[in-house]
Amino acid sequence: MKHILLAEDDVDFGNILKQYLEISGFKITWAKDGKEALDIFTKNTYNICVFDVMMPKMDGFTLAEKIIELSPETPFIFLTARKLKEDKIKGLKLGADDYIVKPFEADELVLRLNNILKRSEKSRTQLELTEIINIGDYTLNTKRLELTCNDYKKQLTQKEGELIIYLYNHKNQLLKREDILNTVWKNDDFFSGRSMDVFISRLRKYFKLDPSITIESIRNVGLEFKVS
Repeated sequence: MKHILLAEDDVDFGNILKQYLEISGFKITWAKDGKEALDIFTKNTYNICVFDVMMPKMDGFTLAEKIIELSPETPFIFLTARKLKEDKIKGLKLGADDYIVKPFEADELVLRLNNILKRSEKSRTQLELTEIINIGDYTLNTKRLELTCNDYKKQLTQKEGELIIYLYNHKNQLLKREDILNTVWKNDDFFSGRSMDVFISRLRKYFKLDPSITIESIRNVGLEFKVS
């Protein structure tokens, strides 16, 4: 049984959602504000998190940032009543696996949760098949999701790890944006594209210690992960 941490301050909605998810086969721990959710998270392990964006004491975005610091491999979804494009982009930039605007069908949420969990398990299995990858002066530990170079160490998120492995497996090749998006993000829409741009910017910073490693963008086509 997959364990979900649900953070939702609307008592009526949260209660209904909790019951529906339990009927659908999930184990649910429900927190009614962001601060409570963070405290609960530190005491247990969860397969996935579902966070409302607008909550008292700590909003969903801040909560997600703290969760990523504690457990970057844990996937999460945002729920919100706000339809602002800026909010959705912010959520995806943080690394959210999905962003659902209220009202929504409960069946749709269950479907998305199951799809994310399947991808997460598959990705984790693939990462563990090859535990150590040497990329120039860097070493990527795919099991621990750690990127190191001499004294430098960076703890990666699951998606950062997947993206690096995909780029490395296709190094020195011209990659189309849609191929990267469909493989790593499972979607090539506008918001996924913006999220990918943010992740690529992060990777450029991570690999800056080795000048033989570059990520070159080719306008209107894609990019190339070059390792000399």
